[in-house]
Amino acid sequence: MTDEPVRPNETIVPLLPCVSPEETLAFWRALGFKVTWEQHRPYVYLAFRWSGFDLHYGRAPEGLDPAQERSGGCLVMVDAVAPYHATFSEAMRRAYGKVLSKGLPRITRFRAGASRFTIMDPSGNSIVFIRRDEPEELEYGGSKQLAGLAKVLDNARILREFKSDDLAAFRALNSGLRRHGEKAPVVEQAMALAALVELSTVLGEPERVPEWGERLRLLPLSAPDRDRVSGFVADPSLLEPWLPG
Repeated sequence: MTDEPVRPNETIVPLLPCVSPEETLAFWRALGFKVTWEQHRPYVYLAFRWSGFDLHYGRAPEGLDPAQERSGGCLVMVDAVAPYHATFSEAMRRAYGKVLSKGLPRITRFRAGASRFTIMDPSGNSIVFIRRDEPEELEYGGSKQLAGLAKVLDNARILREFKSDDLAAFRALNSGLRRHGEKAPVVEQAMALAALVELSTVLGEPERVPEWGERLRLLPLSAPDRDRVSGFVADPSLLEPWLPG
């Protein structure tokens, strides 16, 4: 037994399952990661480094299905998440001609002011970038301090940004707008409609967009209201045909 104290100088390196070494190497290289180890035989072992963190990959368990997106994952705690999302999105545009937002691999959308985003790798692992001062407690179902459509909007934000569940967010907003829309402040109605425009687009139901967009166009919004509405979605450009002013 040693009397030497434990010192706080640990380094933790995630070890993730790898289904396809070739796809994994191509993806992380495209995002600017350096390959620090590449081994294919007698077993797979890959190591990547970017900025101040490392990702390592080993053999995946037999029968692992990346499409289920339950392979593994890790959290990357940072001071500010927006620069990371912007850097990786730009790298995707250069490598693939677009930001990968569907299927595997992909990066989740990022709303200005959000505190996290996720990169899904080709093997279905989640690499989640989180702002260090993110709130520790989240109210799934909407904050208990809110009511009506405001609570629905908060719940939809949580579903989109923390659970990456666009379909659940769409259903919550669609139902909440019907139940609470008439009594809600105009800006809250507009935020719900703006989110429905975006979600209809990303969920592959563009035929629903004019329905929400025309309703949004008719709402009387001040300039600060329009800024609030634009800030509630990840891609404000989708609102340009519909947002008044």
